[in-house]
Amino acid sequence: MLGIFLMILGMMVIPLLDIFAKMLAAQYPVLQITWGRFIFNVIWLIPILIWRKEKWWVMPKHPWIQIFRGLCLLSSTFFFFLSIKTNPIPNALALLFVSPLIVTLLSPFFLGEKFGLKRLLATLFGFVGVLIVLQPNSTEFQPSLLYALIAGLSYALYILVTRKVSTSSSPLMTLFYTAVVGTVAITPWVPMIWVPADSEAILLFASIGLIAATGHFLVILSCQYAPASLVAPFNYTEIIVATMLSYVFFDYLPTAIVWLGIAIICASGIYISLREIKHQRRNKPAALKR
Repeated sequence: MLGIFLMILGMMVIPLLDIFAKMLAAQYPVLQITWGRFIFNVIWLIPILIWRKEKWWVMPKHPWIQIFRGLCLLSSTFFFFLSIKTNPIPNALALLFVSPLIVTLLSPFFLGEKFGLKRLLATLFGFVGVLIVLQPNSTEFQPSLLYALIAGLSYALYILVTRKVSTSSSPLMTLFYTAVVGTVAITPWVPMIWVPADSEAILLFASIGLIAATGHFLVILSCQYAPASLVAPFNYTEIIVATMLSYVFFDYLPTAIVWLGIAIICASGIYISLREIKHQRRNKPAALKR
């Protein structure tokens, strides 16, 4: 339950990141915005690491896993920002929700977590919701929304690897490694597209870094207290806050068909999480006996 609470709390913080990124995308390249999200993440974390007396300059125990994890989050961030530049945030976010479904499908292979027929059917039901939101055969179809699906796949891999490495480093150090990997990977490309930023934009860049650090730290903590397949479906909490903020800042509300797709995706995630909780409670007495 603590893991679920931390995931929900993280998903309530992260929508602000998307709002600020969409504001910046009106004047600045997506690559520069993504760079700002990671570089300011590092800047915010270093004083905290020094205060906590963490050895932030030391190489992690599993460097290649940390690098892969960082690249997954970098890919997810870039493609999602690319999607929301020309699409409403709730629509793109609904397609990003493919990540918990992919986590559920892949967790038996990556994490050894059990997977039954009912969870498979619930996951397939969730993908139906994704298709409804995407509307590939209608005039409402926006090809740029496909970037959100790529972001969802990348984020699913990020969640899975986070679960793998969450016990090998402290949550704060794991977050720092991710930010450093993203910064190092993207920095060589930024000078090619750089647009000088004014003071307001710099403030937004700095805010994005702080929000990202806070939100993803909560995600990392959640994976320490619960299986990835259990906490990942609670990503849907983000759609509630994101929709409210999108209405406040951009005067946008999803259409009825998009709400239907979102409802199907959320219902799938809720069912999967409830099945997981029931499974854990049933197996807990047996584990205690052993």
